Amino acid sequence: MPAPAATVGFIRAQFAAPAAVCAGTTTRDGGASVGRLASLNLAAHVGDDPAAVAANRARLAQALALPAAPLWLRQVHGSGVVVAEASGPEPEADAAITLAAGRVLAVLTADCLPVALASRDGLRLGLAHAGWRGLVAGVLERTVAALGVPGRELVAWLGPAIGVAAFEVGAEVRAAFLAGDPGAAVAFTANERGRWQADLAALARRRLAGLGVLDVGGGELCTYADAARFYSHRREPGGGRMATLLWRQS
Repeated sequence: MPAPAATVGFIRAQFAAPAAVCAGTTTRDGGASVGRLASLNLAAHVGDDPAAVAANRARLAQALALPAAPLWLRQVHGSGVVVAEASGPEPEADAAITLAAGRVLAVLTADCLPVALASRDGLRLGLAHAGWRGLVAGVLERTVAALGVPGRELVAWLGPAIGVAAFEVGAEVRAAFLAGDPGAAVAFTANERGRWQADLAALARRRLAGLGVLDVGGGELCTYADAARFYSHRREPGGGRMATLLWRQS
């Protein structure tokens, strides 16, 4: 994978995918956006100057030498999955898959968890936007099903997301997870306010493990705690978005 230009922030995924598989998440460094959106905002729906968003996306494509324009999704915190080869511009979905080289999958996040999936031979790729609502709705289950191989034949990477120390939720969120998986209680810690600290990465790992996906990297970077590198909707409501990208070189 070519090294990104120094002026565009990009964190490469570290997981057991073949060398031809490229994945990672942008930081907020190196873009044209200003103010609360400074500087590499890649979302067109947060009130940014459209010219700045277009410039940021162009800089990213150039820095990473992308083989094609990313498939941007209209994300709705659901479980919809699209096939990149068959989709039009910005389909409504929270995950995408591809079986083709040169197709670039993308999801936008600013606290939710991006989950990249690749078959061990690198021929099947999937990328999901997995906030708590998407996890409960089954976005990972649907993505793995769409890839069409057993979970044991997949590897995964969890990108930057809000960490357990910052992710306070109500009892209804905990109940939603425990309804389908009582063992998910281990990912919630009661706090002194009568609410719960939720470990989003641990919840995703449980879902993946239930599908047979056990080779999982990442999950240690907190968007809320690292304001210098990451946007965080909880820390800065209405702020920008990072992009997680996944593709296979020809």
